Amino acid sequence: MPPNSSHCINLQDERTAREKAIDEWLPITSSRNAKWWYSAFHNVTAMVGAGVLSLPYAMSELGWGPGIAVLVISWIITLYTLWQMVEMHEMVPGKRFDRYHELGQHAFGEKLGLWIVVPQQLIVEVGVDIVYMVTGGKSLKKFHDVICEDKCKQIKTTYFIMIFASVHFVLSQLPNFNSISGVSLAAAVMSLSYSTIAWGASVEKGKLENVDYHLRATTTPGKVFGFFGALGDVAFAYAGHNVVLEIQATIPSTPETPSKKPMWKGVVVAYIVVAICYFPVALIGYWAFGNQVDDNILITLSKPKWLIALANMMVVIHVIGSYQIYAMPVFDMLETVLVKKLHFPPGLTLRLIARSAYVAFTMFIGMTFPFFGGLLGFFGGFAFAPTTYFLPCIMWLAIYKPKRFSLSWFTNWICIILGVLLMVLAPIGGLRQIIMNAKTYTFYS
Repeated sequence: MPPNSSHCINLQDERTAREKAIDEWLPITSSRNAKWWYSAFHNVTAMVGAGVLSLPYAMSELGWGPGIAVLVISWIITLYTLWQMVEMHEMVPGKRFDRYHELGQHAFGEKLGLWIVVPQQLIVEVGVDIVYMVTGGKSLKKFHDVICEDKCKQIKTTYFIMIFASVHFVLSQLPNFNSISGVSLAAAVMSLSYSTIAWGASVEKGKLENVDYHLRATTTPGKVFGFFGALGDVAFAYAGHNVVLEIQATIPSTPETPSKKPMWKGVVVAYIVVAICYFPVALIGYWAFGNQVDDNILITLSKPKWLIALANMMVVIHVIGSYQIYAMPVFDMLETVLVKKLHFPPGLTLRLIARSAYVAFTMFIGMTFPFFGGLLGFFGGFAFAPTTYFLPCIMWLAIYKPKRFSLSWFTNWICIILGVLLMVLAPIGGLRQIIMNAKTYTFYS
């Protein structure tokens, strides 16, 4: 044995010990004792965002036929691509793809995989967190305004976004997915509750007397761009895939009982809840108000006051949970880079500074650009379509190489073509809406 070989072995042991310690510290891989129902409510919290409240508005830009078709097709495609991701989590024996980009690297190669997945995943997660900052702030303001009935002093939305952000400076210090399961459960319950209030209050109110189901826009360009933007809104509503591998990473796995079994059970439950939330809100909201519905249905429903105030508070609690679910993989990436690449010592100080900086960043952007609807359409098409509708299919084709013209081959190519169309068309509508809103917009209002 050469004299320095024992030294090499020691170094290797030390390195793996250090890497193990880092993996046990990082938020995604630190805790692997989640139950299947954790997967259910994490997925509900990730999926049923505040996007559900803009579905009646999306219907008013799509019309009855196309609207129902887009909702149903999206539900089927995203359930299929989610199944693919759950299956691919452990397709290499003895290895787990705990993060979306690790699966990307396996499919496309070390360098290319990172470049394909990480930018898109970051756009989605940071984008969602910024949109949720705005939603949380606006819902708090609505709660305040409904309770006050013009008796209190008017407070700017900006301040409400700051109040909402203050909660996250505290919650973002929770170490990993399992530690936020309580917050996530509360959020999942709230999403079911405010969705039920949204459609229940619409039924109670009944159809508007002169309800009009013609498309919202009157001009042809308006109709076309509105249609594109609405596609983005729907894509945003089905965007839980960006955190699915990270959620699955928290579930224990053995060769006898791989993590995909409990994970899939959770996903199916989550998708049933998604259907119970989405379809009634979209269809009943549109049935009651036609093309007069606002881009957030709770704004259209102004009575009964106490119920609308309650629903807005539920949105706030839900969005608190959703923000954390989407922030966790970002924290994981930040901390991985800081500890593994820049060799900062892992610990409380690093976590406090890195995560607080992230919360402050999303708060600042949210306060600066709070035009909610346009942002949804723009981000929805630009980044959600790839990561949700067709990236899993491309990975599946790259890894499993199904036979040409087989059912699997056809299914994946159909999803890819629809997803690419969505990615191209939706941002056009969203961008136009942002430009239209920008004319009447004042900063820090």
